[in-house]
Amino acid sequence: MAEKSISLDHIDRFSSLSDGEVARIAEVGTYVTVPTDWALIGEGTSADKAYLLISGEVSVRQHGKEIAKLGPGDIFGEMGIVAHRLRNATVVSLSRLECLHFTRDQIEKLEKEIPAFKEALEAAARERAGETTA
Repeated sequence: MAEKSISLDHIDRFSSLSDGEVARIAEVGTYVTVPTDWALIGEGTSADKAYLLISGEVSVRQHGKEIAKLGPGDIFGEMGIVAHRLRNATVVSLSRLECLHFTRDQIEKLEKEIPAFKEALEAAARERAGETTA
């Protein structure tokens, strides 16, 4: 069975990474598709996974109210992992999604292997923390 070739070239957050580092991120993550109206992450749950959105759009909601929309190139689920705390929002697909799914262990492994990946995650978490009241 042939694996899907995943291109992350359009993701600005990884523009400082080498082609080999970007390929490693794509290799470690699990490619998944998600249907519309699917909750990928639930507010108040354990931070055990994160996603890198390749295509599609998601709604980020706190207490049922939309606080942000994310699109291709955005990372979500990283805040709880980086901060070692429960989820502070629910994330629901607004369209069919293509994502890379990462477990906490995969994230931690990539952070050790690729320091710029860790910096990108921490930057995403800082930016998101400025958008939400966690």
